Amino acid sequence: MWGKLLGAGFGFMFGKWLGAILGFYLGHLFDKSLKQDFDKVGGFQGFLNGDDLSERQALFFSSCFSVMGHIAKSNGRVSEVHIRAATAFMDEMALAGDDRREAQHAFRAGKEADFSVKEAVREVREAFARRYDLLQLFLEIQIQMAFSDGHVSQQEQTLLREVSKYLGISQTQFNFLLRRYQAEFRFRQQRAQWQSQQRQSGSQQRQQRDSAREPQSSAVSRSEALAVLGLSDGASDKDIKRAYRKLMAQHHPDKLVSQGLPEHMMEIAKRKSQSIQSAYELLKQKRSS
Repeated sequence: MWGKLLGAGFGFMFGKWLGAILGFYLGHLFDKSLKQDFDKVGGFQGFLNGDDLSERQALFFSSCFSVMGHIAKSNGRVSEVHIRAATAFMDEMALAGDDRREAQHAFRAGKEADFSVKEAVREVREAFARRYDLLQLFLEIQIQMAFSDGHVSQQEQTLLREVSKYLGISQTQFNFLLRRYQAEFRFRQQRAQWQSQQRQSGSQQRQQRDSAREPQSSAVSRSEALAVLGLSDGASDKDIKRAYRKLMAQHHPDKLVSQGLPEHMMEIAKRKSQSIQSAYELLKQKRSS
């Protein structure tokens, strides 16, 4: 109610009746707790500045790959592992033609000695100031690149902390995201190993899988699944559900695209959502067994 009244009042002051109507509508969004929908159009800044979605998507795309290239070079040279990781990243996004060449060009630019990671990241922060979930995903993608060889070196971690600072993300949140991605990496590995074993085990294992889902539940520990959701062993059912809903909302592909995530990168958000969903489903299985 207060949002409608204040919005209409301020709107009338600046734009008479048309302003009052617009202010009433914006106040209604706040009153109905539709902050996510409001942020999709960039909040008040979006209404006033008329953000160009395609320009923001292009900035996110090029900055993401250039910073990835800079992180890959942080140890002094770009390893074959990092090159394969960047190539796999482009393959996952189904990049081809000009889009792929643009990504490769940005990645190479990030490796140059005169590349300023500070300027590149701060430009992203300014463009997506009201879109925290997208800034967080940007950082998660850089963590993924650093972790492509299975661990994060001291040089990579130092650089990632700088990226986090330039994005306006706290060190506490950075540490949380790093631990959660490490857990997600192990979780994917364990699930992939289990799936490979199931494919090789023949009809007997397939019959067990059809009759009971327990083999999958035992393949990954409860602690690992909890860590994917950013939780510890003492988490309650309520904590699990709350963390699951929050993470799924943060990584919802359609919402992120509306905020400026390039459509090519939807697969990244989808994969993260799938890991979160899989961890949650596994925890439900273990609770009921």
